[in-house]
Amino acid sequence: MKLRKDLILQVQAIISEAQLKAIRSVDFERVLMYWKIGKVIFEEEQEGQERAGYGEFLIMSLSTELEPQYGKTYSYRQLNWFRQFYRTFPIVNALRSQFSWTHYRTLIRIDNQDKRDFYIAEAVKNNWAARQLERQINSQLYERLLMSNDAQSVLAMARNEKQPTDPKDIIKDPMVLEFLDLKRESDYYERDLESSIITHLHDFILELGNGFAFMARQKRIHIDGDDYFVDLVFYNRLLQSFVIIEIKTNKLTHQDIGQLQMYVNYYDRYEKQDFENPTIGILLCTDKNDAMVKITLPENNRTIIASKYQLYLPTEQQLLDELKKEIEKLDNREKS
Repeated sequence: MKLRKDLILQVQAIISEAQLKAIRSVDFERVLMYWKIGKVIFEEEQEGQERAGYGEFLIMSLSTELEPQYGKTYSYRQLNWFRQFYRTFPIVNALRSQFSWTHYRTLIRIDNQDKRDFYIAEAVKNNWAARQLERQINSQLYERLLMSNDAQSVLAMARNEKQPTDPKDIIKDPMVLEFLDLKRESDYYERDLESSIITHLHDFILELGNGFAFMARQKRIHIDGDDYFVDLVFYNRLLQSFVIIEIKTNKLTHQDIGQLQMYVNYYDRYEKQDFENPTIGILLCTDKNDAMVKITLPENNRTIIASKYQLYLPTEQQLLDELKKEIEKLDNREKS
């Protein structure tokens, strides 16, 4: 007599779920413990704030007492983190049970309140692990989205208080693809980049943004005896539209834009359902001339987007420079 396979799988699923809940419960209890320690330190520090250097004396003395007994978790540096944790998140009911201490230690480093609220909302909505949260912060996701929107709109969409209505609300320019492990100094073909994206599809979808689902690679389109192949096809459930991505490993040309426009037109006429919104086309390129893109496309264009990609994490200064450029463009448009 042999047990059914589905019964074994069912019991295994129950065990795995219980183990995961137990781990999360322990993690959250640890987070609460650190928060309470931070609260005690902060309140004691405030009581003695008229004494110069009391805060540093307090933490140093506590670490001297606790570290020999409980280990490096209660070192001077760690106790400082606990105090900062309480100062940053003073309301215990606002703590998220799905966040580990690593999540919070990453969030504490963010000084800007709107920026921190954005990453909290995105991490909750997308169930980001601590490593994914850190990666999104390091790639300056918040700043990149600000290039096409204002801070309050970006935060509202992260909290699901506002639904995106324009592709630029969620599609980033530039896109950061450091997870592909392609050297920026090396020459490579479009097919190499495409293959690497498929290999790292989960990370690529995270970089694309919310609501994306993969549909096809090298999608064959047959038009009056000629065959064409679309690099990548996705669907975005928030925008309710197909999203076509064409990859270019060189500077964008007007011929590239024309090719993508043909693919978008095909999907609008033969694939899109009546209830769906117009197809979005993204040209993923190493470089682009924004003026050329603007002149090539109709003035009312909302479906073709040219986005640069980079194979390394941007520095804060690079993002500030890009933001400055975008602000200057807006100023020039208003003046004209």
